[in-house]
Amino acid sequence: MPSLFDSITLGAIDAPNRILMAPLTRGRATRDAVPTPIMAEYYAQRASAGLIISEATGISREGLGWPFAPGLWTDAQTEAWKPVTDAVHAAGGRIVAQLWHMGRQVHSSVIGQQPVSSSATRTEGQAHTFEGKQDFETARALHIDELPRLLDDYALATRNAIAAGFDGVQIHAANGYLIDQFLRDGANHRDDAYGGSAENRIRLLREVAERVASVAGADRTGVRLSPNGESQGVDDSDPHAVFLPAVRALSDIGIAYLELREPGPDGTFGRTDVPKLSPQIREAFAGPLILNSDYTTVNEAQAVIDSGVADAVSFGRTFLANPDLPERLKDGAPLNPGNPRTWYSQGAEGYTDYPTIDETAVAA
Repeated sequence: MPSLFDSITLGAIDAPNRILMAPLTRGRATRDAVPTPIMAEYYAQRASAGLIISEATGISREGLGWPFAPGLWTDAQTEAWKPVTDAVHAAGGRIVAQLWHMGRQVHSSVIGQQPVSSSATRTEGQAHTFEGKQDFETARALHIDELPRLLDDYALATRNAIAAGFDGVQIHAANGYLIDQFLRDGANHRDDAYGGSAENRIRLLREVAERVASVAGADRTGVRLSPNGESQGVDDSDPHAVFLPAVRALSDIGIAYLELREPGPDGTFGRTDVPKLSPQIREAFAGPLILNSDYTTVNEAQAVIDSGVADAVSFGRTFLANPDLPERLKDGAPLNPGNPRTWYSQGAEGYTDYPTIDETAVAA
């Protein structure tokens, strides 16, 4: 079996190791979702990852409700991403843009209109806004005539990502966001061609993947799914029935890789006792499979690769606090603890000031 530190080919991307950086929302862009110079430093610091999957990045104002998250729908945003990708490449790294439409997980005070979803539903709890947390609102169901426009939004963001210098894109179809709201029957109550049967509910995912792949190339297109358990109020009565055909459809398109967010009972973003579907998905998907399940040690990550279920592992919060994570894991060095207070604070603290092994040694 390959080692966590062995190279891997992910479509058109040759990754030097199997330690990927998972997407991590950090909130350092401007109010208009334009990337800022400090983001170049942050991502370049983490260029030793086999592949960096960028923080979730909005495909449109309608779909981006997280304060100070970046976008990819305007020329200004696209231009501001270029120094970021240049910095990663200069440091020897590879980076793809994760494309995000949040669906109902937004607030009108941020996006300037009523949230949209697969159906007229509402998430319990509160949304992050520029004015602090506010109660989620009832979304309106996207009309079937609007879906071609949605596909155009994905295509535009993909073109902009490639123009900005990204090595590819990842479609965010997980964690209770828009595509997940179409996939799972707990949120999708439609009675048209995009609702009801599993075949209909996977239709939007398939169409988005086909459209994105037509722009970036299938070999530069990845997808993230979260098949086990509830996520932000989105769940399904029979996950096997929808996710296995969804994965087969993605496999037929020939995407570069599939990443699964599969939390356990102690998950950091969602907690569930629902069994993981990754063993069955491994059988259904022909390409490289990446797991993101709160692994923090070499032994945990290597074990899932040795099992044959995963080809690589994406690390989230450990990469946030450890810019040189592959080196630390290889050397068995201690990990820096993260500081949740600074995750979305917009400044350098808790963003670009985590020390590397070498910096720690010099300080000592």
